[in-house]
Amino acid sequence: MALPKVKLSKSKKGRRRSHLALALVQIQPCPNCKHPRRPHSICPNCGQYAGREVLKAKE
Repeated sequence: MALPKVKLSKSKKGRRRSHLALALVQIQPCPNCKHPRRPHSICPNCGQYAGREVLKAKE
């Protein structure tokens, strides 16, 4: 099994893994009902996307 020849510092390891961090979930209000939703997705409250009804709204 291969072994490292030189110790890898914490900063070097952290810089290599910097792109692995989780991104925050983006939330924006629905233009129709102002309920929070994720961008580019159907609103779970009113069922609209891009100004038209895609799903029937839950009563």
